[in-house]
Amino acid sequence: MKVEFTSSFIKIYKKRFFHLSSIREQFEERTRLFEKNPYNPILHDHALKGNKIGLRAFSITGDIRVVYYIHEEIAYFDDIGSHNQIY
Repeated sequence: MKVEFTSSFIKIYKKRFFHLSSIREQFEERTRLFEKNPYNPILHDHALKGNKIGLRAFSITGDIRVVYYIHEEIAYFDDIGSHNQIY
């Protein structure tokens, strides 16, 4: 699956995680997995509920998640953060 980053995602990623090399490496690894198979069980991909209906999320680490949506077969990464930061 093709992946694009929204401008808000880029801003949030730089602010929260760019300075953390271990998270950056895990993000890159999980993004490669996602591109090959978005439903790889390692990612723990799931649909969101409530005010986030229409969005999905997958795990980078136990607590860090990427929120995304799909439009015309492109996954747009929209947010990244801990469970408390994005929900």
